[in-house]
Amino acid sequence: MTAKRRGAQLIMLAFAVAIVMVAYANVGLGINGQVPAGMLTYGLGLGGLMLAAYFVLAKFAPWADPLILPLVTLVNGIGLVMIYRIEQDTKIASAATQLMWTALGIVMFSVTLIVLRDHRALQRMTYTAGFVGLALLILPLVPFLGKNINGARIWIALGSFSIQPGEFAKLALVVFFAGYLVAKRDVLALAGRRLLFIDLPRARDLGPVLITWIVSVGVLVLEKDLGTSLLLFGTFIAMLYIATQRTSWVIIGVLLFVGGAFVAGKIFSHVGDRFEVWLHPSDPELFFKVGGSAQLMEGLFGMGSGGILGTGLGQGHPAMIPLSFSDFIFPATGEELGLTGLMAILMVYALIVERGLRTALAARDPFSKLLAGGLSFILAWQVFIIVGGVTNLIPLTGLVTPFMSQGGSALLANWILIALLVRMSDAARRPPPQAIQDEGLTQVFQR
Repeated sequence: MTAKRRGAQLIMLAFAVAIVMVAYANVGLGINGQVPAGMLTYGLGLGGLMLAAYFVLAKFAPWADPLILPLVTLVNGIGLVMIYRIEQDTKIASAATQLMWTALGIVMFSVTLIVLRDHRALQRMTYTAGFVGLALLILPLVPFLGKNINGARIWIALGSFSIQPGEFAKLALVVFFAGYLVAKRDVLALAGRRLLFIDLPRARDLGPVLITWIVSVGVLVLEKDLGTSLLLFGTFIAMLYIATQRTSWVIIGVLLFVGGAFVAGKIFSHVGDRFEVWLHPSDPELFFKVGGSAQLMEGLFGMGSGGILGTGLGQGHPAMIPLSFSDFIFPATGEELGLTGLMAILMVYALIVERGLRTALAARDPFSKLLAGGLSFILAWQVFIIVGGVTNLIPLTGLVTPFMSQGGSALLANWILIALLVRMSDAARRPPPQAIQDEGLTQVFQR
């Protein structure tokens, strides 16, 4: 990255931190008419962390996309502001704890960039990554280790410390999907019989899809985690489409997941309840039922009261929304920033995904293209699933909003995801070696 571009990145990073600090000041002014006492501490903390990330990026990935880090900083900072806002009404939320997790996320971001000098080394770990990913998914089912929280068994407890291994499993499985599909894409692209206007794949090639489908349904049934199930299966089908360019895989994937979810909803009550809440959220019986539609409806009420421009930071009632600091931080933000604020946040997410997809297009080898495309898709897919859930577009899944919701596992995993995108962006944008003139003959040396 040239010095000019590096300077522009630093300016954008400072601008992102400044926006966060202005929002932080507005929270204090909206609540009690004065700037929060800890504003300088939070400002210096966030600014120092992002400056450290900038220096690591400039040193170890100098040609990386200059927009990714400032965009992620902005979303992460807005999440910190909203958690601080909610903390004023409910002491369950903690902005200080989230800032600590952000610091650890920056450490993971930096370590990934420093240790992983060439992301293509991950291709040699394809099946190892697949094994690690499956092991992490299964860990919550281990007796005396798994922990049931809010009806889902997706946590493991180590003393007083708990972590959600599925957040890290998704990264390992994307690496596995990319490596596997690069090796098998020619076989998977072969067409079998034609049905109407679709070239169906050969029956012998359905194995990977069926295995992934079984694992996804298993996560849905055993761990009661619709979000992770939908996230992983959707990502695999999207990467399969990227690798083969066959629409038939997408159609087969959709039919398999919808069919599996429908059957699971009929057999297992906890799955069926999710669909009942989705179909009849305003039903009084469901609203007052434990684990019913009250949480969803309170979120919708909050966004409705925010309107177009919102009530203003510090002037809403986000504490009325259950889990407003984690699963439902998006509706809580919508109440105080309005539809306009939510659209701006979604635009920032869209820009992050766009930069990731641009990296995939610029990548020089198939593995990098698939890995960058898969990581970009999994971020976009997660945002769609959580936003679709809290707006009742799709059944509520329990995923968290990336970089905004309070929690350590998701934040750490997403910062590692960003580090991988930055590493691949650096490789894709790095100029090729220069030709050297020697006694009238041109020789090209690889650096």
